Amino acid sequence: MRSRKADRLKVVVYETRVAMGRAAAEAVAERVNALLSQQETVNMVFAAAPSQNEFLAELAEQQIDWRRVNAFHMDEYVGLGRDAAQGFGNFLNERLFSRVPLRAVHYLDGKAKDVAAECARYAGLLEDCPTDIVALGIGENTHLAFNDPHVANFDDPLSVKVVDLDADCRRQQVNDGCFATIEEVPTHALTLTVPALFRAHFVFGIVPGARKADAVRHTLYDEIDARHPSTILRRHPNAVLFLDGESSAKMEKG
Repeated sequence: MRSRKADRLKVVVYETRVAMGRAAAEAVAERVNALLSQQETVNMVFAAAPSQNEFLAELAEQQIDWRRVNAFHMDEYVGLGRDAAQGFGNFLNERLFSRVPLRAVHYLDGKAKDVAAECARYAGLLEDCPTDIVALGIGENTHLAFNDPHVANFDDPLSVKVVDLDADCRRQQVNDGCFATIEEVPTHALTLTVPALFRAHFVFGIVPGARKADAVRHTLYDEIDARHPSTILRRHPNAVLFLDGESSAKMEKG
């Protein structure tokens, strides 16, 4: 393992994806347990993507009093069937939520008849349960959740909103093997906004794989600007970015 800082963001690099996932899970578990020693419950927001697989598998094995943890997810496709495997709530349910005895799981409903009302409902839940921990990824286009560069707003007045997905974002879903063609990828989604994610007291970024190397380079070295949404992580006081050998390949040495 090697580590460095990018402004306030701590960056840790592990040789393999498995080692990275295990280290991230152990770090998150340690933080959850520390918080539970000081407060009754912990509120967590999770990303749903293949990049999170190793982390989620390891996290499910950690010694945590899950009965005191409330779980949320950070985005969901609009209009996708409720049983679709690509649904982010379904993804997280299969890999974590159904495997541990959580206090509560709050799902975004991408099939809601009134998506504006659904955004308001979920924003209200987040207000009632202020986020302690976010576990997120970074998109190939540097998005956080579904805040693609053309819709990301570091000063967004909303906590949850409907967005259209850019071509790079939709192409990533094909690259990840979630859809066979870009035409199958939904064009819109519900997402937590950048400020909603940033309000978490602790942020853990889990970003493996060669296709994320350019995004990592932008995150660490470009101007902090919504043109590369993930650059905002460098301003968070308690954020850690976990990388593997492939995703860190374009980091500067030293």
